[in-house]
Amino acid sequence: MSVSSATTPGRAGAREWIGLAVLALPTLLLALDVTVLHLAVPHLSADLEPSATQLLWIIDVYGFMIAGFLMTMGTLGDRIGRRRLLMIGAAAFGAASVAAAYSTGPEMLIASRVVLGIAGATLMPSTLSLISNMFRDPGQRGLAIGVWAAMFSLGIAVGPVLGGAMLERFWWGSVFLLGVPVMVVLLVAAPILLPEFRDAGAGRVDPASVALSLAAMLPVIYGIKELAKHGLAPVPLAAVAAGVVAGVLFVRRQRRLADPLLDVALFADRAFRGALVILLVNALTIGGIYLFVTQYLQLVRGQSSLEAGLWLLPAAGALVVTSMVGPALARRLSPGRVIGFSLAVCAAGHALLTQVGSVSGLPLLVAGFVLIYVGAGPVMALGTDLVVGAAPPEKAGAASAVSEASSELGIALGIATLGSVGAAVYRDRLPGDASAQARESLAGAVSVPELVVPAREAFTAGLNAAAGIGAILVAGISVLAFTAFRKVRSDVPEATDAPVLQDR
Repeated sequence: MSVSSATTPGRAGAREWIGLAVLALPTLLLALDVTVLHLAVPHLSADLEPSATQLLWIIDVYGFMIAGFLMTMGTLGDRIGRRRLLMIGAAAFGAASVAAAYSTGPEMLIASRVVLGIAGATLMPSTLSLISNMFRDPGQRGLAIGVWAAMFSLGIAVGPVLGGAMLERFWWGSVFLLGVPVMVVLLVAAPILLPEFRDAGAGRVDPASVALSLAAMLPVIYGIKELAKHGLAPVPLAAVAAGVVAGVLFVRRQRRLADPLLDVALFADRAFRGALVILLVNALTIGGIYLFVTQYLQLVRGQSSLEAGLWLLPAAGALVVTSMVGPALARRLSPGRVIGFSLAVCAAGHALLTQVGSVSGLPLLVAGFVLIYVGAGPVMALGTDLVVGAAPPEKAGAASAVSEASSELGIALGIATLGSVGAAVYRDRLPGDASAQARESLAGAVSVPELVVPAREAFTAGLNAAAGIGAILVAGISVLAFTAFRKVRSDVPEATDAPVLQDR
């Protein structure tokens, strides 16, 4: 008995499902890498003694590079081969992980993080576009993308638990070594289990388009993050404005090219546009509220990073389940209804967080966050499937990159907008004689005994306000989902989606 690569024409077999497990590994790892570094910051700061500016670059440059290079790498995979790009990225990620773990100074760590970000930008669209090639059946593809989405969010939730446990036993660099065995497995298994796909008719990559895409994404992400940290200031505002101008020039150039880096004609599809907006706003609200939830657990409730991570696991488990259940529900209802109802559940979770108190709010916080993730699972899976499914197979890499870029931009916007709202409420609720350090953050206030209680109450009020805005935004895109996707049907057969073993 042997594994068949496809049991019926157009349907995936056991080989593809095993290949999905391989693709899930880098997805999980990329999410882990986002969270574990924050836990390691105090340890590496004591060892490497970076300046304040260097520390900011150590934390932020990874996300900047991923966001900036997503579009380029997604299209590059379409041209040179998605499996080939995945393997190149895996090798670079593994090598950079070792370099980061054994960095002897801030400059070396920053350089390693730059390479990690660029390599990460090759992994994300490559995994998603390969899934679209391996699972041509709409139902199987929806389930596979659901698994992919669940693994990314599971990594974000598990990161604090795993990172906290490792930092209790090993040195700070150990958190970077998590990527090495994962990339070794990927490099060994990819040639065996993953198909190669490239667009044979694609032309050369246009260097000017690559430069314009970087000039659009990098300044915008940088400006948004700086605005979130320091408020309105000339430099980040100018960066955002420059990015927008570069974005306009990028779109104009793509319309004139025979082989554009991004086919802007994809945006003519109503479902494609609607799915991108929903993914962006969903990422915005979750990215913003996640920041408050983790700080509430650690600074208001006084929990360690490990304990806080454990309290996040119920939500992560809910997301894993609903990410895979959503595509199955879309067979019987429709994608629009499933996404719309899921967003309504997500909005209810945000509304529940508006009632969290500083003293006895833990049960409400956990329940509200679970509801948010229950709703987010189907949204991420089906929204991503709508974006990727709207593109022809030869453009799947570019479509995957657009989907990922939308989520990256949404997270940055969430931290900037909801974070700014929460910070403003926090500062307004503090006593008038509070120090500048206390007004800057809750971490600065809890070191002053007489400010601990009012600061925690002020922070919780900021969380409530941010959650209220999140509830309104998510309720709005719930209506959008019902209208934008009302004609979108799920053409999925009722046959089982499980892999099948077949005699040869």
